[in-house]
Amino acid sequence: MNSKKFLIKTYGCQMNEHDSEKISWILINMGYTETENLQEADFIIYNTCLVRENAELKVYGNLGALKQLKREKPDLIIAVCGCMMQREEARNVITKKHKHVDIIFGTHNIHKLPQLINNHLKTGQTIVDVLEDSREIVEDIEANRKYPYKAFVDIMYGCNNFCTYCIVPYTRGRENSREPENILNEIKELANQGYKEITLLGQNVNSYGKTLIRNYDFVDLLEEINDISGIERIRFMTSHPKDLSDKLIKAYGKLDKLCEHLHLPIQSGSNKVLKEMNRNYSREDYLTIISKIKKEVPNIAITTDLIVGFPGETEEDFNETLKLVKEVEFDSAFTFLYSIREGTIAAKMTNQVDNDIKHDRFQRLSETLNEISLGKNKKLMGETLEVLVEEVSKNNPDVLTGRTRGSKLVHFKGKNNLIGSIVNVHIENVKTFTLEGNIV
Repeated sequence: MNSKKFLIKTYGCQMNEHDSEKISWILINMGYTETENLQEADFIIYNTCLVRENAELKVYGNLGALKQLKREKPDLIIAVCGCMMQREEARNVITKKHKHVDIIFGTHNIHKLPQLINNHLKTGQTIVDVLEDSREIVEDIEANRKYPYKAFVDIMYGCNNFCTYCIVPYTRGRENSREPENILNEIKELANQGYKEITLLGQNVNSYGKTLIRNYDFVDLLEEINDISGIERIRFMTSHPKDLSDKLIKAYGKLDKLCEHLHLPIQSGSNKVLKEMNRNYSREDYLTIISKIKKEVPNIAITTDLIVGFPGETEEDFNETLKLVKEVEFDSAFTFLYSIREGTIAAKMTNQVDNDIKHDRFQRLSETLNEISLGKNKKLMGETLEVLVEEVSKNNPDVLTGRTRGSKLVHFKGKNNLIGSIVNVHIENVKTFTLEGNIV
């Protein structure tokens, strides 16, 4: 087994990325070593996403391309896991059209991977093992983390919101919070290992604690993490506006390690569309939150998610989104063309928006967001910002990249031994998505 190599391809969100880190740890402990070379891999895993249609189509396309490699290497093991596999229709496509796939498992049983591999090796058969939902939280899975100085930490799993466009509650299950002691012990151990930044993960971190027996919420958790020696930065992803409390807003002013960045998905600026999405807040509610957080933290960076072309979205609805974008002045945004996700309420809506209209609106929204992002970055010209050095630039070996507390990407010259440290960078040039400067 010592000579065996594995490759993981991850699609989707930070939670999928962290799941892949756990899978990597399991395989390393089984004697595998990691590779980025598809041709030399003995075990290939696709960790899938079901949120966007493009990610799903890429998986099918890439699986098809592996048929020839499987013919050349009959002992190659191919596995598919993640959110796509929670959907029976997707599993059926793979078992019928991609018979070279050996193992299929879901989001709730990563810990069973060694057993699934052994079952396949013993029987030579395709192993399908997917739990529809699980209230069990398995706490003994460690992670082979991508970086030695910043880490993802799950604080809860699942989602109870049932937005009409979203498949996540059907793939990740209902909300379930980890016990605070388990989270804090994990973060203390990370601090002992030299980690400086942690990102707390949950489909809606604002709901953290609701499934706990005791009265303990997300801000209570943040306060305890803030007291852990060695941790210098705290981030979290992601928040739902309907659950963002005044207590959390005030925490930004009190907790020195909580980074001045809030990712708060709005999805649409139209009250009509928000209602159809089942988001349970209005544009006015959202703007009130933004006003409060900017008053508490004037220099906070605010990012968001936006969906273009939701069923029934009119030009007037879209213009409401543009107006809100200009009013809030987001630092950046993840923008998506609405795509039908079978199994959701929105998939059954008859008033689907024409693709040409979607693309036109998407382009106009992107132009507006880019103009605002550049304007926000220009205000940072001449500032000296604290940057956590992350890695060497992929385009220039003499340039390092890192992020500010506001999650701005910064490029600057420096030695490799600075990776993982926090430095001050004087900003001397700005672009739409990046800043450039020199260490001071």
